[in-house]
Amino acid sequence: MGHEHRILIHPFRSSCVPGSRETAFLHAIVSAGVAYGVARACSTGELQECSCSKAKTKPPPGAESAGGEWEWGGCSHNIRFGDNLSKEFMDANEVAADDTGLMNLHNNEAGRKAIKSNMKVTCKCHGVSGSCATMVCWESMPSFRQVGDLIMGKYHGATYVKINKKGSRLRQRNKRHKRPTAHDVVYLDDSPDYCEVDVAKGSYGTHGRKCNRTSAGVDGCQLLCCNRDFVSREEITEESCNCKFKWCCEVTCKKCKKKELVHYCK
Repeated sequence: MGHEHRILIHPFRSSCVPGSRETAFLHAIVSAGVAYGVARACSTGELQECSCSKAKTKPPPGAESAGGEWEWGGCSHNIRFGDNLSKEFMDANEVAADDTGLMNLHNNEAGRKAIKSNMKVTCKCHGVSGSCATMVCWESMPSFRQVGDLIMGKYHGATYVKINKKGSRLRQRNKRHKRPTAHDVVYLDDSPDYCEVDVAKGSYGTHGRKCNRTSAGVDGCQLLCCNRDFVSREEITEESCNCKFKWCCEVTCKKCKKKELVHYCK
């Protein structure tokens, strides 16, 4: 007996500072995540409300040059259904006349476009002795890791915007910067100082955070400690060691103590 699936729509609210670059990223990635999850669930039969995407009429890339016949087949990811449901879920509580609402609506769509603009067509040849008499093609989404990396890139290159005089559109604050497209992430306000504690703004600071002395990335002591310097101390940790496999089927390990130099932000 099949299970009944229901799709429930709940309003989404960010706990980050409204208008900040972090809120912009959060709206984009969650909006993309909803669309992605629903589109995959349609294709795997987990939802009764949808199924695989319907066949296209436009030839897939390379179909004409490959020769022979082609057809849409397999099970394409139903990004259209996922996109529509993401709009219902994410856009329901936003007011287009409000500057933060305009920003959130824009970033919600930017997240969905990160998937829609990167859909890929996969084709498989069918024929005698390896020939390509018929080519069956289907459309699939990129991995969500790729989608996340793309949106993270948009976050780093986000456009600082303001609302126009009519209160109906967002435009770049600096006219020398490029006008943001529907694919870009935008933000209205500067981010708070995440180096210091400000619980009201969602920042717990970086004092006492463990950092990596040799890293040049965000986990490195210079960046994570906000140039406040760091302290180092030797700590003793326990880890599994001298593990042995016993027939059958058990692994036994000893506990070994290890001295380690650990660094913490001041």
